[in-house]
Amino acid sequence: MSNDDHTPVTTHDSQVPVHHEADPIADPGLPPHTWRPTDVDPKAEKRAERQIAAMFIAAMISAVLFVVAYFSFEVGDNWDTFAGMGASTVSLGVTLGLSLLLIGVGIIHLARKLMADAEMVEMRHPAASPQEDRDATIQALNDGLDEAGIGRRPLVRNTMLGAVGVLGLPVVVLLRDLAPGDALDTSKLAHTIWEPQMRLVRDVTGTPILASEIEVGDLVNAAPEAMFPTEENGYPELEGAEEQAEKAKGAIIIVRMDPDEIIPTKGREKWTVDGIICYSKICTHVGCPISLYERTTHHVLCPCHQSTFDLADSAKVIFGPAARPLPQLPLAVDEEGYLVAQSDFDEPIGASYWEREKQ
Repeated sequence: MSNDDHTPVTTHDSQVPVHHEADPIADPGLPPHTWRPTDVDPKAEKRAERQIAAMFIAAMISAVLFVVAYFSFEVGDNWDTFAGMGASTVSLGVTLGLSLLLIGVGIIHLARKLMADAEMVEMRHPAASPQEDRDATIQALNDGLDEAGIGRRPLVRNTMLGAVGVLGLPVVVLLRDLAPGDALDTSKLAHTIWEPQMRLVRDVTGTPILASEIEVGDLVNAAPEAMFPTEENGYPELEGAEEQAEKAKGAIIIVRMDPDEIIPTKGREKWTVDGIICYSKICTHVGCPISLYERTTHHVLCPCHQSTFDLADSAKVIFGPAARPLPQLPLAVDEEGYLVAQSDFDEPIGASYWEREKQ
């Protein structure tokens, strides 16, 4: 069905395409249109509306039940369930799956029973459509929305929007699992595993570091001794996410320079050991690990966004987007000559975050 300007045309009574002499093909002889029960029976139409709305409402209930199940069942709950799967797995899978299924089935029924049902033929046109054709397309889209009846079927429209909207609740809840356990507790960001008299060890081998073995110009990547627990040091063994979090927060770099070159911050005059100074390895911009050291200038560069810190001058920022100096770890030596921490960092390590001022 088309007229001379390629705009689809249908008859009001039969919805059978009408071809004009200008059409490039003849009428193929489509059969008369078969009306659906919902097209001719107002009761059937209303009944279909209620059925579709019921599906959307059930989808909303299922999404809410997903949230309830998420907080009600712990992972590992194993009361009798299908195929031996835990209560959390089954309840979350069933409720979320049912919500998605009901929304999909409801939309399919909306299209099959209530949206416009008419045959159309539209002639092909060049890829670069004239402006009048574009305007006609927009008009056709608007006409399609009108024919779908969403505007005059508030029950279907509102329940469908409600079902899709409530489906966002499980998405929001599942965002918690992007950080395991209580990792979203920002107070944990203010502290690391470092504690008084904890030895500094090499980050790969876990061997303690003698102050005497570090030469001027050296940069050593190191970690807390607690990350390498043994029977001798007595530190508990960490596992999984907790181990990874503490390892990331506790990473440090150790540098030795001429003591006269160090410009200490007030109150930190005794935080170094004969020119050996220690800072967090985590950039204060977005948390990348820093490692590129220029021994003649004592500058260290973050490879991610080129923030540059002067380790001789309290690791102050001299270039780049970082807004704070690297946190400094106070050092001492134990009776065997090994480097140890005097305490934890006195400020949060890593990138700034929204609750930093509250720590």
